Amino acid sequence: MNKKFTFYPEGVCSMMIEIALDGDVIDDVVFTGGCNGNLSGISKLIKGMKAEDVIDRLEGTKCGFKDTSCPDQLSKALRAAMAQQ
Repeated sequence: MNKKFTFYPEGVCSMMIEIALDGDVIDDVVFTGGCNGNLSGISKLIKGMKAEDVIDRLEGTKCGFKDTSCPDQLSKALRAAMAQQ
């Protein structure tokens, strides 16, 4: 059974991340705002992966001079979603 979660990132261009999880596996991720091509590509690449594996790969990714990035915020969103299950 899929559970859906909404996360509001901070310090990046994307304004919202919607996540659908099937247990600990990512079923879908949709970003609102940000670099559409890159974020759509990331969403496709991580579909079917375990959330913890994605967190391990993306956590701490920086965007230019910023201390965070959309991938880093996605790792935070996944961590929050996993904690809510």
